[in-house]
Amino acid sequence: MAMLELENVHAYYGYIHALQGISMTVEKGEIVALIGANGAGKTTTLRTISGLLKPRQGRVLLDGEDLAKYKAHEIVYKGVAMVPEGRGIFAKLTVAENLDMGAYSRNDKKGIAEDLERVFTLFPRLKERRNQVAGTLSGGEQQMLATARALMARPRLLLMDEPSMGLAPVLVEAVFDTIQEINKKGTTILLVEQNALMALQIADRGYVLQTGEIVLSDTAEGLRQNPMVQKAYLGIE
Repeated sequence: MAMLELENVHAYYGYIHALQGISMTVEKGEIVALIGANGAGKTTTLRTISGLLKPRQGRVLLDGEDLAKYKAHEIVYKGVAMVPEGRGIFAKLTVAENLDMGAYSRNDKKGIAEDLERVFTLFPRLKERRNQVAGTLSGGEQQMLATARALMARPRLLLMDEPSMGLAPVLVEAVFDTIQEINKKGTTILLVEQNALMALQIADRGYVLQTGEIVLSDTAEGLRQNPMVQKAYLGIE
């Protein structure tokens, strides 16, 4: 059984049919990339998995259990956390307070303290800035904080929405190194990323989304070698 399974999922924003019957799976321990143009439905897919948007048809299954009956915050308790597009940090709170907010679903003080040390090891810059107001951090530091905050929920499945957006190239490499490190420590990752080449370099498998439909799925290597993907998403003619 796949950890995450979407079965014929249709989702709407009002009258706009944003997801048109998508089906996909994420196996435990994988990094799966979801690529596509702006407006293809990538963020909508993550919002539907996390419970922020309810599917009008189809099912979202986590370890075989339908998530439709749960509210978004209850899905966090199930082991799903999201790093949202645009980071979505609490700008007026300190770094430490943002990380505390990430652990709101937990009451194991010892485990929370251990995970705080873990994210500080992963992101030493955040340890240096722990008492700094989050809104005054650089873009790269805010991305670190958004990721660390999600990890404080100790998710089994981490949804990442455009983690490299707006970052300098040197920081983009650091972000992707971090994603691999998180995955190696046991967290399954569904990655939405505009930088398709980087995403497919670290992913196990991938899906291509066009106007709310999955048009292609393959291993990451298979997608990198696919002429349509090369031309449309990798800038290779």
